[in-house]
Amino acid sequence: MLYLAYDNRLFLAPLKNPQRVLDVGCGTGIWCLDFAEQFPSAQVIGTDISPIQPRWVTPNLKFEIDNCELEWTFAENEFDYIHISSLIGSIQDWPKLYREALRALKPGGWFEQREVALPVRANEGELPDDCVYHDWVNIFYETGEVTGRTWTVTDHWKEWLREAGFTEKIHTHQVKLPIGGWPKDKTQKEIGVFNRLSLDTGLEGFATYICKMVLGWDDGEIQQILERMRAALKNPHLHAYFNMKSVWTQKPFT
Repeated sequence: MLYLAYDNRLFLAPLKNPQRVLDVGCGTGIWCLDFAEQFPSAQVIGTDISPIQPRWVTPNLKFEIDNCELEWTFAENEFDYIHISSLIGSIQDWPKLYREALRALKPGGWFEQREVALPVRANEGELPDDCVYHDWVNIFYETGEVTGRTWTVTDHWKEWLREAGFTEKIHTHQVKLPIGGWPKDKTQKEIGVFNRLSLDTGLEGFATYICKMVLGWDDGEIQQILERMRAALKNPHLHAYFNMKSVWTQKPFT
């Protein structure tokens, strides 16, 4: 979905023959696999707290179990490029994480991150006041306040990157991710279908953990929000979307 949304690009930073690359919170490792294939001379490391990555990979790629919120063990000035994607709601201290990234980057190395930017919006006009997407987004906002792991990181990028020591120009970009196959454009329609599938697949897991374990909802409340969300995802008249934002900046040479 994101590969299509970014015009078949894995990154936006102006990389030139990167040789040491780190993907923080790599998840299934799919981005690492594609990047390692695109840059066979680069040594790519993907880290995550869950060992869900494939075992059979190209020789220039390896996965490591690591918690990026702890002190990093990577050497100073080690990487040409550090990439983060979809860690929204997972990090308590973003400036600390950015300081670690800055330390681990070589002078002139690039840092890049992309995250979902809430809320959900309507492509034409406004979503109805009773639309479940408002309630769904508020769940994440509330969860961020309870856990101290914000879901609005994109609103603070420039502030926190500057606080961490990134003094070069900070570049930003955003793309629209439709929810469902309502767009007329063929590529946007395909992106929307993937997005709807992703949301539908993750609904129950999100609700069970966030609503029950974090917010203390009962099973009846959870089932109600799930039913409303599934109905909204199937509604062809709801032309909804949310943005995916990217930021990239460079470690100073001196």
